[in-house]
Amino acid sequence: MMYELLAHVYDALVKDDEATACWVELVKAHIRGTELLELACGSGEITIALAQEGYHVDASDLSAAMIEEAKKKRGSERVSWSVMDMCDLHTDKSYDGILCLCDSFNYLLKDEQVRALFQGAYQHLCENGVFLVDMHSMDRLEEFAEEYNEVGHVKELEYQWTITSEDDRIYQNFAFYDSEGRVTLEQHEQRVYEPAWILAELKNAGFQVEVYTDFTQAGICEGEKQFYICRKAGGIQ
Repeated sequence: MMYELLAHVYDALVKDDEATACWVELVKAHIRGTELLELACGSGEITIALAQEGYHVDASDLSAAMIEEAKKKRGSERVSWSVMDMCDLHTDKSYDGILCLCDSFNYLLKDEQVRALFQGAYQHLCENGVFLVDMHSMDRLEEFAEEYNEVGHVKELEYQWTITSEDDRIYQNFAFYDSEGRVTLEQHEQRVYEPAWILAELKNAGFQVEVYTDFTQAGICEGEKQFYICRKAGGIQ
């Protein structure tokens, strides 16, 4: 199952305090109100940073292992944690903001999953609430056409991490080697979507949409990520 071992070493591999601060500022810039739902929250780095800023955060992830890692962190007691599929939001609450960050969206491989997420987010937002979602740009497919390969040591494990692309997919492969010679393998598959299709589906769900590239560039530009600021119909603030 994905993230079973990776959850244990996730922060050591990818933790980025500067990026976390950028996401927090993005939330502060675009969301009015303090009630947030974070989907695919991972190890909870952004979640806890938001809670420390005074937001009331319900955080969920499909991986129980990731939620357990998040709960171990200082400040985690400020957050309500749950295991939940972002395509099936089983909550009765409405939120000022719903977040899906760090390319988590790209784990959705089917059109119907995307539509379920967009519709669920719209339904669980307050009027003028914002769904904030980021995703890989199309440029990432070209970037990983030539395989990325990283090797190193994390905690008690040696690891190899490769990233490659094929058609509209990005594949991340992890191999972890323990001191006894045992190997644990994980593969993560992500789909990269055309921005025009994403915009059309967001508008079909009822959202008013602004797009940024790499946090600050307005519109669809060359870069690593697109950020969609999706407001529930009722007026732009």
